[in-house]
Amino acid sequence: MEPIALSAEQPQGHTCKLHPQSMCPAFGSLRILSRIEGSHPVMATDTGCLYGLTFVTHFYGARKSILAPTLGSAELYSGEVVEGTRMAIEAAAREPGCRLVPVVSLCVAETAGMPEELLPRKVGDAEVVLVRVPAYAIHSHPEAKDVALEALLRRLGDRESPREERTVVVLGEVFPADQLAIDAILRRMGVEATIALPGRSIDDLRRAGRAAVLAPLHPFYKGVTRLYREWGASVAGGAPVGISGAYAWLKSIGALLDLDPALVDRVAEEEREKAQAVLAAKSLKGARVLVTGYEGTELAYARLLVEAGAEVPYVSTSIGVDPLSLPDELWLKARGTQEVAYRKALEEDMAALDRYAPDFVLGTTPFAAAAKERGIPAMYFTNQLASRPFFLSGGMAATIGFVAETLERANRYREMLAFFAE
Repeated sequence: MEPIALSAEQPQGHTCKLHPQSMCPAFGSLRILSRIEGSHPVMATDTGCLYGLTFVTHFYGARKSILAPTLGSAELYSGEVVEGTRMAIEAAAREPGCRLVPVVSLCVAETAGMPEELLPRKVGDAEVVLVRVPAYAIHSHPEAKDVALEALLRRLGDRESPREERTVVVLGEVFPADQLAIDAILRRMGVEATIALPGRSIDDLRRAGRAAVLAPLHPFYKGVTRLYREWGASVAGGAPVGISGAYAWLKSIGALLDLDPALVDRVAEEEREKAQAVLAAKSLKGARVLVTGYEGTELAYARLLVEAGAEVPYVSTSIGVDPLSLPDELWLKARGTQEVAYRKALEEDMAALDRYAPDFVLGTTPFAAAAKERGIPAMYFTNQLASRPFFLSGGMAATIGFVAETLERANRYREMLAFFAE
């Protein structure tokens, strides 16, 4: 599901970016839709895509079937896309406890034409929500998460009830301990409740429409951010990353909710002191690191590493340019990062490996493998970083500790290279 390694015959400087070099972007939507309790997804696509996406979705923890109509050449030629999808919706709605049927419309259905007005809006007790995620229009699986959440919130978000003036929607898939830490520190400042999205509860989606502030922790939720601005809610930029980032983020939340300034200052200052203590205990000074991946969070991780003393000359990500990512990009470039590549390709990462001779690489599986072939310590960005905290001082300690420990084992990589070269 990831890009293959480069062959010697592939020309440099002619990178095709018309399609993603990762798993089908629809995986991002299915990942969050299949985890919602009471949700039974329907996928409108051809058999090959259904097989691949179902496999990957179950591999990442889905515990329910994904229903789909039969969409082969005969059905497409005869114009039975809508009819087949309606039958699949009705079958999903009959599942015990079904409250939501998200219809994920992929490339084939979108190309053939999937008119939303011909699909039911509700079947029995189940809401039916169309989520359009053709890979030719959505180039990364993080951005497909944004598409799915925006569609759900537009349909389910409660805008009729009074606004909850001290409730914050914390937006982004994060390590579970991070969500607990963020909730705890915000409550200390006077926030009454946080709602974590994407999550498992349909009721959280409804309640999210009443929240006063949206805090997108990741920079690819541009559709959801746009929706909250339409609703007149405030949006907190940035994320609680590192010393300066966490301090500014906490102060921003306090200002947007009109919390007690003295209390906010005290909590933010305490957190800043904890983060400074983390850096005093362990530094990455002198290490050159390349941060590459397709999760959409690469710039934030690079920022943390730079603050810890590392040199990060090159950062790449699969998401597109967006105002949400601009502050981190400017921050990085002001502190020595020479290149930030959006909609990246493996070819660009390989060229950066030649230019910068890093001490450590965070990247996709093929890129990490290429670095290891040169005796450079390398880790798979997605699994190695997603499996540990990242935000606030606790996440800072976990991330810096992981990178530092890997750098301390650098000799092993060189020894293995020398061993197999003999």
